[in-house]
Amino acid sequence: MDDNPNIKTREQAEEEMINQAFEALLNDYLATKHRKRVEIITKAFNFANQAHRGIKRRSGEPYIMHPLAVARIVCNEIGLGSTSICAALLHDVVEDTDYTIEDIENLFGPKISQIVDGLTKISGGIFGDRASAQAENFKKLLLTMSNDIRVILIKIADRLHNMRTLGSMLPNKQFKIAGETLYIYAPLANRLGLNKIKTELENLSFKYEHPEEYQEIESKLAETAAERDQVFTEFTAPIRTQLDRMGLKYHILARVKSVYSIWNKMQTKHVPFEEIYDILAVRIIFEPHSTEEELNDCFDIYVAISKIYKPHPDRLRDWVSHPKANGYQALHVTLMSNRGQWIEVQIRSERMNDVAEQGFAAHWKYKEGGGSEDEGELEKWLHTIKEILEDPQPDAIDFLDTIKLNLFASEIFVFTPKGDIKTMPQNATALDFAFSLHTDLGSHCIGAKVNHKLVPLSHKLESGDQVEILTSRAQRVQPEWEAYVTTARARSKIASILRKEAKQLMKEGEVLLDQFLQEAGLTPSDELCQKLVKLHNAKNREELLTLIGSKKLTLGEADRNLLKEKQTKSWKRLLSFSFGSKESKSEEATPAPTESKEGAASINTKQVLKLTEETITKSYTMADCCHPIPGDDVLGYLDEDNRVIIHKRQCPVAVRLKSSYGNRIIATEWDTHKELSFLVTIYLKGIDCVGLLNEVTQVISRQLNVNIRKLTIESSDGIFEGRIQLYVHDVEDVRTICHNLKQIQHIKQVVRVED
Repeated sequence: MDDNPNIKTREQAEEEMINQAFEALLNDYLATKHRKRVEIITKAFNFANQAHRGIKRRSGEPYIMHPLAVARIVCNEIGLGSTSICAALLHDVVEDTDYTIEDIENLFGPKISQIVDGLTKISGGIFGDRASAQAENFKKLLLTMSNDIRVILIKIADRLHNMRTLGSMLPNKQFKIAGETLYIYAPLANRLGLNKIKTELENLSFKYEHPEEYQEIESKLAETAAERDQVFTEFTAPIRTQLDRMGLKYHILARVKSVYSIWNKMQTKHVPFEEIYDILAVRIIFEPHSTEEELNDCFDIYVAISKIYKPHPDRLRDWVSHPKANGYQALHVTLMSNRGQWIEVQIRSERMNDVAEQGFAAHWKYKEGGGSEDEGELEKWLHTIKEILEDPQPDAIDFLDTIKLNLFASEIFVFTPKGDIKTMPQNATALDFAFSLHTDLGSHCIGAKVNHKLVPLSHKLESGDQVEILTSRAQRVQPEWEAYVTTARARSKIASILRKEAKQLMKEGEVLLDQFLQEAGLTPSDELCQKLVKLHNAKNREELLTLIGSKKLTLGEADRNLLKEKQTKSWKRLLSFSFGSKESKSEEATPAPTESKEGAASINTKQVLKLTEETITKSYTMADCCHPIPGDDVLGYLDEDNRVIIHKRQCPVAVRLKSSYGNRIIATEWDTHKELSFLVTIYLKGIDCVGLLNEVTQVISRQLNVNIRKLTIESSDGIFEGRIQLYVHDVEDVRTICHNLKQIQHIKQVVRVED
């Protein structure tokens, strides 16, 4: 060992790193407007540091660095105070050490211990290994959130730091965590108004799932940065002059669309990076002349800049008068620049900007006593979630999807007949609106009047609609209503009412069946019931009883005769044979899974499975939902029958599987050599002209020697659209085909699509 006193030991270096991180946290906290409760934060740090001493993260750094990082996010990026900072420092103590929640309460009081308890209940991610566990853990999360919103805010901070350090995890874990983040945490952050964190979570998830595409878009953003800076400077110069004349204190920022948002738009619009025209937006953040003048100042700025540049008539978004459900306020206007380019301008006060960046937590900075009258929308949302939790969907994924309907929704504003304004998710129907007002109103709804015109239950509402619900006491909830609604509240209520009615009908059916059997002199039994199930083609006993209870099936003479027939016993015994030898079983295409104690299949996820020509044809199944081909970013999913199904990573089905069955996800990569052919569909669009079809087939068949399976072309008003199904070896073939087709003069768009 070196005796040089100037050389630090690893322990000393780590101790110094930990102390520096804590000092940075304290400095951040002291710079806020919160009460300076340094003593309790120091106490929480010392306790957590001692509890986690000697424990390392997968990256090799001391574990305490994670709670410290989460506490800094809670302080700086969400804007919470000492109670939340302490809870963040302590959030893993009960889960990972021998200390109990009672120890936390004795040392730090009931409020901090309650938040830590909430975080402990949902530790290890939202989801467990099995569907039932996932639904239960998610319910715990939402119930805890509805008791104290700080629990989910700290949980989001925890997830953000985990995503920032995801590089040290194994690939299959990266897919699971990234998928779960994109499926639940990013929309939760958005719903709580944490726009900056939502954007970073989306970007990080995308970075780990599609590293090449992420790098490509990031590079293109860097290449075009200088041009954007020039556009921004030119565009904002006359705006600055006008705002100076108005005597406003302000600053103007360039907002660049996130990598994930750009990629998402490229996918949905089927366009390349070069055809995304709203990458740059401008944000004006100002100090109002007074609190009362804040709204007027927004509109004054709008009027002033609209005199400089022509505004788009259909793109004024007034989130100032009517804030979004997550508290977001701003005035959005799209202006035509001198370069002939539409640029969106977002006008916000300093307060509005804080709310946009930090969500509901920012309200507390502007209200005495820590409350906010603007939290009404949040309270309504939490109340809706509580109602859903009272009667959740039996299937875990259905339950998650029901919640996500509310998480992802954008808002529209509709009016009652009396002129009261109501916030509804986009695409909400008249029936959704009825259930949002009252369950009784929804369950007896027969139609609605929208802007005084009669519309059906399924009519989609638009912002500004005035809606009157029409009811009848004779009306009952119908099974098809589930297709008429889009909101979680309405869907949950309809499903609940239908289940209750089905139970009641089953009870009535059971009484009627027992009466029928007694009158026929028969003793009720499962055997007799199963005979009736078979006779009337019912799925099971429950469906038979429901049919009888609803009077759709009346038992009669034919049933009586069938049940009274004497059943002659067969002399044959039923024997169970096991066919097949070990050799034949070993030839089955399985990826060597093992059974866990719970009976759920699991595999060695440390290795990355190679997709070779042999394994593709024998061992694995290509998913029908997304049709992956060699070169696509893919993952494997081990299903209940121990089959590995290969999905594209961005496939909607795969997104659900990653977030709900993370332990079954397998990292996979291609190792093919252009021996197998895969069917893909290419979409074409352009200007119709004579001989175009011949040029297309020449490029594909002769130049590229590719087999066409199907080709459809439609032309209307001089514009043609076409789809070509053809066989390729991999993604590189697709790129070559698309590139060569784009060289044809009149073709304007070529892209691979899912058929």
